[in-house]
Amino acid sequence: MSREELLHPDRLFPAEPGLRATARELYEGVCDLPIVSPHGHTDPAWFAQDMPFADAASLLVIPDHYLLRMLRSVGVDYDVLGVPRAGRAAPDPRDVWRVFARHYHLFDGTPSSLWVDHAMQVVLGCEERLCAGNADALYDHINDRLASPEFRPRALLKRFGVETIATTEGALDPLVHHRKLLADGWIGTVRTTYRPDDVTDPEVPEFAANLDRLGEITDTDTAQWDGMIEAHRRRRAEFRRFGATATDHGAASALTADLSPAEKQELLDGARAGTLTPAQCELFRGQMLTEMAGLSVEDGMVMQIHAGSRRNTDRAMFAARGPNMGADIPVRMDWVGGLDALLNRHGDATGLRVILFTLDETAYTRELAPMAGYWPCLMLGPPWWFHDSSNGIRRYLDGVVETAGFANLAGFNDDTRALLSIPARHDVWRREVCGFLARLIAEHRIARATARQLAQDLSADMARKAYRL
Repeated sequence: MSREELLHPDRLFPAEPGLRATARELYEGVCDLPIVSPHGHTDPAWFAQDMPFADAASLLVIPDHYLLRMLRSVGVDYDVLGVPRAGRAAPDPRDVWRVFARHYHLFDGTPSSLWVDHAMQVVLGCEERLCAGNADALYDHINDRLASPEFRPRALLKRFGVETIATTEGALDPLVHHRKLLADGWIGTVRTTYRPDDVTDPEVPEFAANLDRLGEITDTDTAQWDGMIEAHRRRRAEFRRFGATATDHGAASALTADLSPAEKQELLDGARAGTLTPAQCELFRGQMLTEMAGLSVEDGMVMQIHAGSRRNTDRAMFAARGPNMGADIPVRMDWVGGLDALLNRHGDATGLRVILFTLDETAYTRELAPMAGYWPCLMLGPPWWFHDSSNGIRRYLDGVVETAGFANLAGFNDDTRALLSIPARHDVWRREVCGFLARLIAEHRIARATARQLAQDLSADMARKAYRL
């Protein structure tokens, strides 16, 4: 199979020849721009330790829940795929790779196929598409590449043209890897993000112990509401030492609240005692979102809210292997009612910036674009999780630009754990942006010069601006 057949140079561009030529011209102006990746989940240990990756399966398959969930859907057991589970020995990574190769056809037409093909051809130099027949040869080829210095994590960031990449750590994380990165002069290229879900969600296991630990770390009394908020204030300041410009909140819903001091303390007491009802837990989380917005008004950190995902719906899987195993499922959200308390408390505060992400696609045109087109603090994050795809990007741009404009978009962030997919994901976004702009040019809705500037803005500049980088 030729390289062109594996990864066509005009992939994702419009089929109509004139539009395709315009999209290609726009793309040539942005394809080599630096990668700005202000939100993601790559492992900071990779960049701090800068050790070679072990093998193709451990890098490309086992940590990628996009791949895992598809394989599970046809009956492939996670044990066979090497996903860690207590009391279970890990299989030979070569065997994991062979299983993946036998099933790779399942990903035809999916974004995962685009990402993996891009990583294998452009990054790893594979000249054939993966299948059962070439699995061993490609496995050996990739492992040979991974053993060389130019495929170590820091070298890959430079090769990809990564200007900055943000990892995401919980409030209790000791940030040991970021301390090493700071000592090595790598903070800025790599930065952390403050994600306090472990101490803002009363339904998290060991929630009370987590709050006690937060109090110890920050020398505050987290049994008192004001003391708990002060603990967050201090912890956020510590994260900023390691490059953080943003916080992130994995919200079960968009609900926010604005309660009285007495009501807040009553909720905290119940949360620590483990006596809150599910509705009260939701109210606690909603109040904490409003509190986090207030802290962002103080310190200027950009607030990200990821809502619309029912997390860990496979309870047995969660019990055996933990979170992020592919069982998160989109659900409907009420953004207008949900954010009412937060916006009416802080929505006009100078300097507040809240970037919204959802898995409820219908909310983009119905609620989110109109909201971002009114409230100065709101910006729309790019398509996320199931919708981070070529068609998802098309639907998103078509649904939000007319109401929110380009100015209220936060550009693109890849939000991934899969390091080698980062350039592929940005490439898909840039190609789809250029196709969208080509159509606007053809319809005489924008000038070609305007489209060129917008292509650059959407590819890098908007993310820099949105995340205050």
